[in-house]
Amino acid sequence: MLTHRARRILRRERNASTSPVVVETDAGTCFVKLRGAAQGTLALVAEMIVAELAEAIGLSVPERTLVQLDPATPTDDRNDELAQLLDFSRGVNLGFRFLEGARNLRPDETELIDEETASKILWLDALVMNPDRTAQNTNILWWQRSPWLIDHGAALGFQHDWSRVNEQTAERPYPVERHLLFARATKIDAVAHPLAANLTREVIENAVATVPETFLLPHLGQTALERRRQAYVAVLWRRLKNGIR
Repeated sequence: MLTHRARRILRRERNASTSPVVVETDAGTCFVKLRGAAQGTLALVAEMIVAELAEAIGLSVPERTLVQLDPATPTDDRNDELAQLLDFSRGVNLGFRFLEGARNLRPDETELIDEETASKILWLDALVMNPDRTAQNTNILWWQRSPWLIDHGAALGFQHDWSRVNEQTAERPYPVERHLLFARATKIDAVAHPLAANLTREVIENAVATVPETFLLPHLGQTALERRRQAYVAVLWRRLKNGIR
């Protein structure tokens, strides 16, 4: 994945809990999730892996790029709190293509999403154990008459404590009834088999491989980098083979 240098911080998105920023980069305007935010780089790991898996099954996610943030990067937002966050985020961060004109899908607009697509979204969220696609926080953008999935930083919750990861981790049930698209996902039984067939072990390995070392290194402890990558693959693969519940 290419890395582009931040030219200017245009603004902070204050209505988002992770304090992302809109940044002018060498590649154009990006919506950037910062490594110095409270969730740290593990949230960026989840964002990358889930986005890759989503695209592998035909769902839309804004294009990703890595964004290098230098200490001298100018900013149009002079908030002291943001200045501290930017200081903590020096180095490589995660950028998403800025979808000009996109809007947040409202909870009462789920009928805009066809039942097959809704079923695919629910299936994916169950696989990656994403708790953040609810009526309170839809995390779907509506752009060019299509749904675009965003904000997967809370998925893959197991990664926050590897000492507790075991065979049962892959068998945890997913609370489908709380999902934004639960009522709309009427074809989940029909899509489950072809979706699982698309996500080969190689596809999952490639998704994990997109994560740069700099996002994983702060959380390795005594674990080798490649062993940690293999652990992500193992949990997701076992969960896939056990069947999404």
